[in-house]
Amino acid sequence: MQPGAFLRSFGRALFILYCVEVGVFLTLAPWRGGWSGLLIEFPLEQLREWMLTQWGRGAVTGFGLVHVVWGFHDLRELLGRRRARAAHSSERAP
Repeated sequence: MQPGAFLRSFGRALFILYCVEVGVFLTLAPWRGGWSGLLIEFPLEQLREWMLTQWGRGAVTGFGLVHVVWGFHDLRELLGRRRARAAHSSERAP
């Protein structure tokens, strides 16, 4: 294993966790009752009002879905590299 490989994999895993966690939150939060409470402290009144509309909630949900898809894409890539590395090392073993 290369010296920085563990840190790169760990960093990638943290990024995947972030993407999935934030994605799920942004996908579900706009449609829950507390969404308007979250936006009460939002400084831009016009943007706050837009984010309370169906279009605004849909935009936030779409942004959350992009995060979820990105997280699962990176997870698939990370696992694929790991499998390829394992297969390569098993071919080299006598």
